[in-house]
Amino acid sequence: QVQLVESGGGLVQPGGSLRLSCAASGIIFGINSMGWYRQAPGKQRELVATITTSGNPNYADSVKGRFTISRDNAKNTVYLQMDSLKPEDTAVYYCNTGPRRSRWGQGTQVTVSS
Repeated sequence: QVQLVESGGGLVQPGGSLRLSCAASGIIFGINSMGWYRQAPGKQRELVATITTSGNPNYADSVKGRFTISRDNAKNTVYLQMDSLKPEDTAVYYCNTGPRRSRWGQGTQVTVSS
């Protein structure tokens, strides 16, 4: 019943920016915390950012100062603004609910390369 659809990924040069979106349906969005995850080739999925129901963000050390998570409850959407991108940010990016995780979406590919 829960559907999470990520979008906004693409190919970007090092130092560039991307803005990812995650549209959620089948949940009461405003009472769920949300998180962004990523999975690079050959690596485990890792949590990169979270945002509480009240809008309080937290970030993994690897992205702190470069990424910004936000949410628009009226649109049932969570965003990830990614600035100063590095090649090591290359991964498939996923969103999910918290504290109880939902079925994973397909993710959106982010490739940082010159």
